[in-house]
Amino acid sequence: MEEVRIGVYICHCGSNIAGTVDVAQVSQYAGTLDSVVIARDYKFMCSEPGQEMIGRDIKELGLNRVIVASCSPHMHEPTFRRVCEEAGLNRYSFQMANIREHCSWVTEDHEKATEKAQALVQAAVRRVFYHEPLEIREVPVNSNTLIVGGGIAGIQAALEIADSYHKVYLVEREPSIGGHMIQLDKTFPTLDCSACILTPKMSQVGSHPYIELLSYSEVEEVSGYVGSFKAKIRKKARYVDEEKCTGCGLCQEKCPWKVTSEFDMGLGQRKVIYTPFPQAVPNVPVIDRQNCAYFQKGKCRACEKFCEAGAIDFEQEDKLVEVEVGNIIVATGFQTFDPSIATQYGYGKFDNVITGLQFERLCNATGPTGGNIQLKDGSIPRSVALVHCIGSRDENYHDYCSRVCCMYALKHSHLIKEKTNSMVYQIFTDIRCFGKDYEDFYQRLVKEGVNFVRGKVQQVTSANGKEADQGRLIITAEDPDNSKVTQVPADMVVLCAAIESQQDANEVAHILSISRKADGFFLERHPKLDPVATMTEGIYVVGCCQGPKDIPDTVSQASAAAARVLALISKGKVEIEAATSIIDEEKCSGCRICEFLCPYGAISFIEDKEVCRVNEALCKGCGTCAAACPSGAITSKHFTTEQIMAEIEGVLV
Repeated sequence: MEEVRIGVYICHCGSNIAGTVDVAQVSQYAGTLDSVVIARDYKFMCSEPGQEMIGRDIKELGLNRVIVASCSPHMHEPTFRRVCEEAGLNRYSFQMANIREHCSWVTEDHEKATEKAQALVQAAVRRVFYHEPLEIREVPVNSNTLIVGGGIAGIQAALEIADSYHKVYLVEREPSIGGHMIQLDKTFPTLDCSACILTPKMSQVGSHPYIELLSYSEVEEVSGYVGSFKAKIRKKARYVDEEKCTGCGLCQEKCPWKVTSEFDMGLGQRKVIYTPFPQAVPNVPVIDRQNCAYFQKGKCRACEKFCEAGAIDFEQEDKLVEVEVGNIIVATGFQTFDPSIATQYGYGKFDNVITGLQFERLCNATGPTGGNIQLKDGSIPRSVALVHCIGSRDENYHDYCSRVCCMYALKHSHLIKEKTNSMVYQIFTDIRCFGKDYEDFYQRLVKEGVNFVRGKVQQVTSANGKEADQGRLIITAEDPDNSKVTQVPADMVVLCAAIESQQDANEVAHILSISRKADGFFLERHPKLDPVATMTEGIYVVGCCQGPKDIPDTVSQASAAAARVLALISKGKVEIEAATSIIDEEKCSGCRICEFLCPYGAISFIEDKEVCRVNEALCKGCGTCAAACPSGAITSKHFTTEQIMAEIEGVLV
């Protein structure tokens, strides 16, 4: 066995560590430990001089183990592993001790911080003694990409990748791509027509030679690993042959049945055979099976009779499509908070209390009123109140800010002023205009005569008294600073509802093996340094499924994820983590506990041998199987029993 020669390096991290820990004392202590050849402290070990110091010592002193005591391994473990490799060491000869987050940042007691730092360094020294070199493997990257969700985030990412001549499968569960953005009338702060800027991109997606659009489809299963994923996608039956359909619209015109339109947020109606909106991509209708007279009663089939192309197919069935891809981008978007849960706002009780998205459909020229802002009875409102933070910044529902509400409320105010002579009231707790040119837009609305009323709305009630007030609503709000109560009369109340994670986000997270935050949105690898990647290599999250954001931020994030995907495709191969589990088949009893517990589906049962086996390409080294194995047949490489016990003993001595 070769002599173990360890180098220990203590980082000051500016004053982050040195302000609490006596790094010189820790360095001196480290030099007294078994097998430690050199111990140094330096202001910034992650800097180029710090890295050069380690590399030089490895070569000149013959070090074969390296420890850096500094910050979290999430920050700089890859940096120091690379330094070791460049100096000729296996990357798994390195060990990191976290004396910042686990030590200096959690106490102001200098003596105790120094004592703990010494214990953490000793634990690392004892552990690294048992480290063994592991083989780094590479696998090829499939150049195809799967994008889940066809809103602006999915569209942007798809076009970025497809324009680089790489195949994209774009899956959208609705009959058309476009997401929430296509429902909007104008976009803030420039007041561009939302459809005008989005439909060209939608058309590009629909006709792009490198994009296979799978609309009215859902991902049901994903297996594999970065560079080599397999996905099963259910393409739901439209009961319309996409190849034959010409998009003439005659079937919709002749259909005698109408139901409430989801696209118009319940304010209008659509036919039972329908395309959600005129610019839909693909421009192929869908038969709503639940409301179709033929499927429910065996009668009608008017659409079939009038379809000259013969595209109606009542016998059509769902199809399962299997695709192989190297990367996956998740762009599943958001849903809005249901204000009927918060009964004080009167949503669902009063006809003219509506949500921000419903107001968008009222304003839109393709909406149920042809773009006219009007009450349920068709009259023009004399006054409109826009109430902020419905479900946002509220400990009873969501404590986070939804980011876009203030700005779309301002946009709505401008549209009301532009189209009517109504009085406009903004009832808010705080106005947050954080983006580029957003403050200018706010000042513009102030000059346009919008009334800003600071207060948290207590209730929305119906007006009583004079005949002229019948049908009006009274909004009662209390200023959180001085408890002053204000009552605002309005004919229409627009509720700025919170952005929420999708209802099926948990199911999607399970299918894709990604995590969610406490607020329900998908969890990124690092909120600042890696905001689009997930802990599952090769899977990225973009847009509002990762957290509330506006259109510019969504587009930027989608482009960032596309760049990450293209970088992997260009590289052509990807490293697979070597710190995986391995099963000693002679000890394995075939109980299959590990197979059932593995969160990555990396363990399979070999029938003829009656033992389990690990697919190391799928294994993420989480250690669940090793901890659960009753036979002690599973070893987690780089986290062996010897290594863990030595580390525990070191920290307790």
